[in-house]
Amino acid sequence: MDISSFISLLAQAAPAGGQTPQSSMMPFIMMILMFVMMYFLLIRPQRKQQKEHQQRLASLKIGDEVITNGGIHGVVSNVKDTVIKLKVADNVKLDLEKSAVASITKKSDRGSDEAAADDTKK
Repeated sequence: MDISSFISLLAQAAPAGGQTPQSSMMPFIMMILMFVMMYFLLIRPQRKQQKEHQQRLASLKIGDEVITNGGIHGVVSNVKDTVIKLKVADNVKLDLEKSAVASITKKSDRGSDEAAADDTKK
């Protein structure tokens, strides 16, 4: 074997050797892209929705109409740190955790002071 044939043999083998590191990185790059897409399509919107729900629960006031996770409809008659008192019928009030509130259907138009005065009269 002379030197020119040896050099031509190396020249033919070099591109194949140069392509293997690039092709071995491709699955790794695709996995990273897939995790990034999952974050922006699934995780980020869910966190945003959770944060909005926590803000709504923090802003609960007396007189708000709510629906609980169990499907109970009622009007908030008292609000504490983690517990609300929910009026569901004329002489029926339930103590519930704030986290049990699924949605707020109607915000109260009157101030919480007026609603508290009405509840103390009854």
